[in-house]
Amino acid sequence: MSIPAWINNDVNLSYSKYEEIPTEVFNTINQRLDIIQRPNPEVTILIAAYNEETNILRCIASLSLMKTAFSLEIVVVNNNSKDNTQKTLDRLHVKRFFQGIQGCGPARQMGQENATGKYIVLADADCLYPATYVDEMMKVLQKPGIACVYGRYSFIPEPGYPRWQLALLENMKDLIAGFRHLKRPYLNCYGISMGYVKEFGLRAGYVTANVRGEDGRLAFDMMQYGKIAAVKSGKARPWTGPRTLDRDGSFLKAISNRVVREIKRSYKMLSREKAHDTKISLNDH
Repeated sequence: MSIPAWINNDVNLSYSKYEEIPTEVFNTINQRLDIIQRPNPEVTILIAAYNEETNILRCIASLSLMKTAFSLEIVVVNNNSKDNTQKTLDRLHVKRFFQGIQGCGPARQMGQENATGKYIVLADADCLYPATYVDEMMKVLQKPGIACVYGRYSFIPEPGYPRWQLALLENMKDLIAGFRHLKRPYLNCYGISMGYVKEFGLRAGYVTANVRGEDGRLAFDMMQYGKIAAVKSGKARPWTGPRTLDRDGSFLKAISNRVVREIKRSYKMLSREKAHDTKISLNDH
């Protein structure tokens, strides 16, 4: 899969700091936001942002191009950023809140408590979203008995990470996700591509501490209200940079680390996890 044209043409803005962003860029994005957002939306797109002063601009630029049959609002929670994230948000036509408690869990909890939509679709501040993202997620989320959905994602190539290598990694991830889904689908639920019924999200609640896996924990707790379903359409696939792979040091190391990790816990994937308190558990889902 090659990089879609819309990324280079419309949203992959090359600014490295807030001061570089021209006023006309904000004006263009806001004009589009004013068209797609409504006062009483069906769907809330919820974003938690920590030190993302330019990434959040690119993310919202992509969301402003959404082509959807659903009425929308965009809610962004500034999660105690130390950079100019708030200045960027203050110049965009989105609902914005500030959460001083560090962690995606506290930020997303504040966001869903202030969301107007019946459905919540998550987005990550450093990701770019196709115009069909919401509709493709909602096609599955609105099916009877579904509480939560998750999608797949792709990587934008950078020096050291050619597109063919990243595509190989994506295919591997998708295969692993299919295996996980059999008994433990919540392990596939990440904020980069996830949606759920707000009522169920509020009942379950995010963990309100700075711990990993707040998205999977929420999905696990929502399973009592309905099923978790996969959105396999490529039209729902967000794109992100490979910075999470940089932690491994190289592409080969990233591949080997993931293979070893999945092999070690593969036996666990053959059975359902027992009910437990996800708010205090040590596992990160």
